[in-house]
Amino acid sequence: MPNDFRDQAEAEAAPILLERGEGYRILSLNRPARLNAFNVAMHEALAAALDEADADAACRVVILTGAGRGFCTGQDLADRVRPDGSAPDLGASLDAYYNPLIRRLRSFRCPVIAAVNGVAAGAGANIALACDIVIAARSARFLELFTNLGLVPDCGGTWLLPRLIGMARARALTLLGEPLSAEQAAEWGLIWKICDDEALLLEARDIAARIASKPPLGITMTKRALEASATNDLTTQLDLERDLQREAGSDPGYVERVKTFLVKR
Repeated sequence: MPNDFRDQAEAEAAPILLERGEGYRILSLNRPARLNAFNVAMHEALAAALDEADADAACRVVILTGAGRGFCTGQDLADRVRPDGSAPDLGASLDAYYNPLIRRLRSFRCPVIAAVNGVAAGAGANIALACDIVIAARSARFLELFTNLGLVPDCGGTWLLPRLIGMARARALTLLGEPLSAEQAAEWGLIWKICDDEALLLEARDIAARIASKPPLGITMTKRALEASATNDLTTQLDLERDLQREAGSDPGYVERVKTFLVKR
């Protein structure tokens, strides 16, 4: 896999821009002229960036955002045009790039925060919703545009949306393909919160710093437990919580943290 992932200072043309913070990384989708629509180069660059973040023990949170005036408008349709005019295999694109990305975000070692600036449409909306925490600028909009093109919501949209906002709203949002404002998204529980446009990354950095200050094992295991709860029954989930808690409690740092807590109390 080619590594198009470079530091922000190196090349503005890089598909993914990187900013390092104390305990976190900001990964910015960087095709602003195309509203950060995905092509193969951006997919490969983002995969490489996530690999590097995962391998860095000092990175405890990842922030995903978009360069310019939009978060992501999904697939760059021009990137799929074939010279002979034949129809592309859209399932192959999902298998090769989008589905692995969604699975990666859901199972990633550390939390991923989506900081949605401007439009998040199609696959771009569902990639944001697959992150652990979603915050949005007041100007942000979410659009499930698939049916407008005669397509089916992908990138986990048909799984995520009913669980986040209920089936009635998921049906209307996907079948109508109409834009949803950041305010409405927050009211429905689709995202965690909204903030002023100019404060979006400040808020994302603050959330990342607060999470990064916590013991990482508990954060990772909490992610695992919440993800498993989507398909587990209560008995299975209780057993999982027991097993994870046993592992967390055996961490040598836990005893010291309890001692510190008791002294402070």
